[in-house]
Amino acid sequence: MKKRTIHCNAIRIDHIDQVVTLNGWVHSRRDLGGVLFIDLRDREGRTQTVFDPSDVSSELFDQAASLHSESVVSVTGKVRRRPEGTDNTKIPTGEVEIMVQSMEVLNAADVLPFPVDDPETASKVNEELRLKYRYLDLRRPEMMRHLRLRSKVATATRVFMEEEGFLEVETPTLFKSTPEGAREFLVPSRLHPSQAYALPQSPQQFKQILMVSGVEKYFQLARCYRDEDLRADRQPEFTQVDIEMSFIDREDIYALIEGLMGRVWEAALGQTIPKSFRRITFDQAMNTYGIDKPDTRFGLEIHDFSEAFKESSFKVFSGTIQKGGVIKALNAKGLADVTQGQMEGLTQLAISQGAKGLAFIKVEGGEWKSPIVKFFSEQEKQTLQSTLEIEDGDLILFAADSWLPACEVLGRIRLRCAELLQQRGRLTIDPLRFDFLWVTDFPLLSFDKEMNRWYSSHHPFTAPVEEDVDLLASDPRSVRGQHYDLVVNGVELGGGSIRIHQPSVQRTIFEQVLQIPEDVIQARFGYMLDAFRYGCPPHGGIALGFDRLIAILCQTPSIRDVIAFPKTAKGTCLMTESPGSVDARQLRDLHIQWRQQPKSEG
Repeated sequence: MKKRTIHCNAIRIDHIDQVVTLNGWVHSRRDLGGVLFIDLRDREGRTQTVFDPSDVSSELFDQAASLHSESVVSVTGKVRRRPEGTDNTKIPTGEVEIMVQSMEVLNAADVLPFPVDDPETASKVNEELRLKYRYLDLRRPEMMRHLRLRSKVATATRVFMEEEGFLEVETPTLFKSTPEGAREFLVPSRLHPSQAYALPQSPQQFKQILMVSGVEKYFQLARCYRDEDLRADRQPEFTQVDIEMSFIDREDIYALIEGLMGRVWEAALGQTIPKSFRRITFDQAMNTYGIDKPDTRFGLEIHDFSEAFKESSFKVFSGTIQKGGVIKALNAKGLADVTQGQMEGLTQLAISQGAKGLAFIKVEGGEWKSPIVKFFSEQEKQTLQSTLEIEDGDLILFAADSWLPACEVLGRIRLRCAELLQQRGRLTIDPLRFDFLWVTDFPLLSFDKEMNRWYSSHHPFTAPVEEDVDLLASDPRSVRGQHYDLVVNGVELGGGSIRIHQPSVQRTIFEQVLQIPEDVIQARFGYMLDAFRYGCPPHGGIALGFDRLIAILCQTPSIRDVIAFPKTAKGTCLMTESPGSVDARQLRDLHIQWRQQPKSEG
């Protein structure tokens, strides 16, 4: 094999009359009037090569003519200007071509299970087939761009964190089981029968221990594992940019991450983003957008009409308010022409979120059309009119329930209405617009009615807002946590918090609030509480979803598109056929015996 002298994407007019050697894959082949044109592709791009039967031997010509796409070859030839009128403006090398003098076939490819050379055709291939032949799928220029951008962002992250004085520290993959939150992957121990490691859901406890250790500024691109049901933005193994700092407050975290995002967007897209991001509280996010990770690139904001309808003749509304509930509404502007099927779809969406139905008003021809309007007073209608700025062609949608369900129902409805407006061409969102915001002041605790106990909304190491500490015993529902989420375009990019660093406060959370038994506290967190007794600095941090970050930058809805070897929705790797069976000896060494699943009848 002759070693390449230049990459396939680097040849330009300046190289005319030079003899070059290219190594790569046969991207496409065309026979035009007895002259053979083969586009040769490597990681960097592609170049057109020409096999002219008047310049090459018949043996070489026939060999080139027999090549299948994706065969690996080494080609040597002279660079020339393409004939007038044949330039290809779609590729950087489109003004030149290589007149082949010799070729070595390094590996002849079989017929492909799906095409790689045509982006439009390849993108329509069944995803399971693409995942089975992932090594072919990754050859597509689109996928190679994703991997290249991922590498570029990883490098930019490391350089930025190094400049900010952070140490990259690796934490263990084999950890102990702490079964709160998502289900863990367990790894049985051969040396310790009936005991198991757990793969970490995050390095949370280790990074806090690093703060106790005096590292002060830690980060890593950490591999994390969760045994949970999958979807487009979830994988059983994923990567996060994990960060922890000592002697800081929330403002320090905000400034650091805003700087990091600025560096990443510049490196990946050449785009400048605001130096500081908008901030809204959890309550504001829910009241206005119905979700704690709002997409603020469009309006359709939610408004509260509880005061306006508290004495209403419409008993559904006034009765809800008397029971402590709220009345909320949004104006889906320009959506009064929603079809009956789409309206039924919106109603079913509301019901799926726990609502009993979906009250609405269509404004058409100057008339408010709805079975509920006859119950409204003129004052109530005027309040709706002025607050929602109602015009002809608008669709008003209501939720009547307790506060959180009412917010969440309209939050889902809001997003669906935006989709319908986009389909009608009435809402346009710039794909290169990125709306960043911080969501802050989350509730520290949530209540599990089935278990009749409180649990941590984020994790049990989150510090309460200082002025709320005294409410932990008397009114835990009102306690805010020093937790913050970074959101962009409706996607939660990351979350973190200022941590509890006093062992007494941490014990109060474990024992009195979460009601974790003493023996469980010692088994799961004893070493942390011990460490806190020996000089634990105030500290906090954040974890950013690296795969989600790359998906946003690549403008793809699925993180599978930005991970080299992802799993399917069922957690399997179709290429390697994993998970797979293990032999009896391996199980015996691990002191494990499989229990046969009963066969289903019928």
